[in-house]
Amino acid sequence: MAAHRKPRQRSLGGTTARTAATIALAGAASATGFDGTGHAEPPLSPAQAKAEVDRLYREAEVATEKYNGAKDQAERAAQRLNALRDEAARRTDRLRSAREALGSAATAQYRGGGVDPSVRLLLSSDPGRYLDDAAFAERVDSRRAAAVTRVRTQMREIERLRGAARVELASLTSRQAELRRQKRTVTEKLSEARRLLSRLTEAQRAQLTAATGAGDTSGSAGRGLAGTVSASQAATEAPDARAGAAVAYAYGKLGSPYVWGATGPHAFDCSGLVQAAYHSAGVSLPRTTYAQIGAGRRVPRSALLPGDLVFFYSGVSHVGIYVGHGQMIHAPNPSAPVRLAPIDEMPFAGATRVV
Repeated sequence: MAAHRKPRQRSLGGTTARTAATIALAGAASATGFDGTGHAEPPLSPAQAKAEVDRLYREAEVATEKYNGAKDQAERAAQRLNALRDEAARRTDRLRSAREALGSAATAQYRGGGVDPSVRLLLSSDPGRYLDDAAFAERVDSRRAAAVTRVRTQMREIERLRGAARVELASLTSRQAELRRQKRTVTEKLSEARRLLSRLTEAQRAQLTAATGAGDTSGSAGRGLAGTVSASQAATEAPDARAGAAVAYAYGKLGSPYVWGATGPHAFDCSGLVQAAYHSAGVSLPRTTYAQIGAGRRVPRSALLPGDLVFFYSGVSHVGIYVGHGQMIHAPNPSAPVRLAPIDEMPFAGATRVV
């Protein structure tokens, strides 16, 4: 019988209870941050914040250029799709008219073709006239056969146009999905940068702003640079009138805000500023940094002239317009407006002279 007795429940008293309580409190403190350090983010120094924000801005700029490229390709795909649809509609109208003409001719032929041609010749009061009419009818029939062939050709061409339109629609859909992905990436990176900046004190943010030069939004945005080149001097030293006009445009936009995806006239991203500057000079440039670097003749850093496009980072994700004396005008990032800056402030990747 003793083997069937229930074991007695042991109470959590004494040392056991105290140990359990200690473990529970420790776990609660860890889970809720009760000790004051569980989930608190460590404070960042201005230098650390600047490094992290700069990294986020670079990543956002990479995504911005991908967004710009996808947007440009989506717009081109939409234009091609609309052109294909318009052409298919025009050809469909012509096909409808041709079919109606063939239908009328076929009806007339049916109504007039009830008597065998040999009988009609036998009964004709003017056999010579009848033979002339018959030869004419054969020619008409030949033209009608050619019309039928043209209709068939038109039908095949319309189907080809519709197939091409389906391909363009698929391309457009893909580009639009890429646009949404890159937009999300840019938005997330910029939101994270703002969150980091919000953790700084006012004094620290002021220190960071001073370090990046973001506070200078005047037309003399490069006044702290040694040997700052004037707009007229830079335009004069440009290799041709178009480059000079692009440089003058860039100087006129000093202080304009940076807005990702913008091409002016009041806000810009880096490649948008370059595109707008050369557009003002009558030169059409591609939309993205990746394409702009191939839009001219590559030049070494030692041979730079005002108007040359200067590119930065290993992925060629940033661009500025060289203005001489080792300086450029560029649209840096959301924390700084269009401004003059030394080309040494970023890793140099190459340069192109627009031709």
